[in-house]
Amino acid sequence: MENNQLANIDDENELIFSLDIGTRTVIGIVGTYEEDKFKILASEIVEHEKRTMYDGQIHDITGVSYAVKKVKETLEEKLDIKLKKVAIAAAGRALKTYRARIDRDIDVSMEISQRIIESLEMEAIQKAQEMLDNEREKKDSKYYCIGYTVVNYYLDGRFIENLEGHKGNQIGADVLATFLPHVVVDSLYTVMSRVDLEVVNITLEPIAAINVAIKKDLRLLNLALVDIGAGTSDIAITKDGTIVAYAMASVAGDEITENIAKKYLLDYNSAEELKIKLNNGDKHEFTDVVGINHKLSTEEILDGVEVSIKNLAKEITENIIKYNDKSPSAVFLIGGGSQIPRLSNYIASFLELPEERVVIRGTNIIENIEGLEDTLSGPQAITPMGIAMTAIENRYKDFLSVKVNGQKIKLFNSKQIKVSDALVLLGFNPRKLIPKKGKDFTYYINKEKKIIRGESGNPAEIYVNNKRTSLECKLKNGDEVKIKEATKGKVKEPSLYDVLNIEKVLLNDKRVNLLKDVYINEDEITENKKLNDGDKIYIRKIKNIGELLDKYNLKKQQTIYKNGKISSIDDTLKKGDVIKTNNEDESNAINLIVNGEARTINYDKEEFVFIDIFNHIDFDLSKPKGYLVLKVNGEKADYYKVLKDGDVIEIYWDKNN
Repeated sequence: MENNQLANIDDENELIFSLDIGTRTVIGIVGTYEEDKFKILASEIVEHEKRTMYDGQIHDITGVSYAVKKVKETLEEKLDIKLKKVAIAAAGRALKTYRARIDRDIDVSMEISQRIIESLEMEAIQKAQEMLDNEREKKDSKYYCIGYTVVNYYLDGRFIENLEGHKGNQIGADVLATFLPHVVVDSLYTVMSRVDLEVVNITLEPIAAINVAIKKDLRLLNLALVDIGAGTSDIAITKDGTIVAYAMASVAGDEITENIAKKYLLDYNSAEELKIKLNNGDKHEFTDVVGINHKLSTEEILDGVEVSIKNLAKEITENIIKYNDKSPSAVFLIGGGSQIPRLSNYIASFLELPEERVVIRGTNIIENIEGLEDTLSGPQAITPMGIAMTAIENRYKDFLSVKVNGQKIKLFNSKQIKVSDALVLLGFNPRKLIPKKGKDFTYYINKEKKIIRGESGNPAEIYVNNKRTSLECKLKNGDEVKIKEATKGKVKEPSLYDVLNIEKVLLNDKRVNLLKDVYINEDEITENKKLNDGDKIYIRKIKNIGELLDKYNLKKQQTIYKNGKISSIDDTLKKGDVIKTNNEDESNAINLIVNGEARTINYDKEEFVFIDIFNHIDFDLSKPKGYLVLKVNGEKADYYKVLKDGDVIEIYWDKNN
């Protein structure tokens, strides 16, 4: 290719260099994207000199590096340029897909917010991660979630399209999560480093393939794409406008090659060469390892290895049905292994589909491509073309590094990475994002249950580079994420007087309450106190003037006024009533020394007891400040001790008790 073909390219970044590193071959493509078309400038295919890869996984890094270097140098020679950046793909054999459902009880009084929904999805992904970890035999390979799809939401156990804005007792999410082990990517990066190539984009082989083999407007249909390589058969399933599952069958073209080798005593390379020729001729002549010459027809050879072809078809179809729950409407086959004779017919038979519904697809179905060479025309070229097209859509995205609460993590950049993705990878408990309501406080008044609702906590605060944001915030390389966890609301602990609706009246210019008796859990209470959860309070209220006079030891045989009018002891009372008693002839007086102060107190009753003092002095019993000490003439006294003229009274709070 002449140098003037690159004359219009001002920057090497405009070149797209994609590599498909397969079990048998390495395919390289270099092109540019101009005017909505991918123009192929050069391509190269190199076979591994020995079996350096098994089932899509690199086993011999040096051997794979040699093949990649050969492809790179050939393309550089063709184009007279130096290739520095590359787009690659990880094998589908590394994918693991798990479906997990999570249900969570919520506060029925709160509207379901987007943050609650995202937290629920995160919890479902973590459950899928746990399912993966429980099935792994070795713990040395860490898996990352690289994408997920919400299959269904649930509200109080029933399907609902969208949870946001609703209220209920329980929410649920059914999630399909896909995982990739880091070790697969590490080996690919090591190979690229050895040949001086910088990875600017990495995708997954089935994702790359489906991006070009099944256009988005066809994904409304229930279709299966099967990429049959040498080592693995990658499966992607579409339905309702999206990709709903990725799967992998651990058998592929090598199974047929190995069967041919065993059947006809051939080395692996000779058996592979014979397998490829089965598509191109009817008669085949070859010599086995002991020197016997064979002359067989294609049909004879296929009959000899028919069991292995059937087994390959059966495993592929079983995986399709496993992840699709039924046969799809059609199946598209790509990859070199898809050209094995009879294979498509067996797949159609096992899926109970018409044979014309199982189709082998080549690069001729890819739109907007120029310069397609004959070597890239078959189904084996779909994936490398997909890698190139995916690199165009997601240029310069592979891994990004961020910090979450000071911890550095690496994220596989297969999509727009959000804060929620980083938290999933870190194993952050999503329930720490949702505020918890404080515990309700329950008590009973005259057997009637009362509840004081706990306070709501504060929601989590999410910051990216010190700026307040949300779980949906998209991350860039180097971003710093800080999470301030949600809090739990406080529990309200009331006192007795907080929960009683204490009605008061004015009795002889003193405010007094209308409580006759107060018991807490059968103990009589005469002052305010803190309540405990579950306390049972029993109260009797003063109903009339007579009961009021009895409580405060006032004589009933006197003139009584209610709100300025003469009243009787049978008159009922209500909040705010003003009561006056007036019988001066029966008024008594007592001289006391109260806390060092001489006091003369008038009273209208037969006896004056200690508790009566509080109607005549300023001493607040409603706010305890320690242990209440009552003394008469230096001796401890109780509320109902009868006082006499000249008694010395002491009343104070002892804070040491």
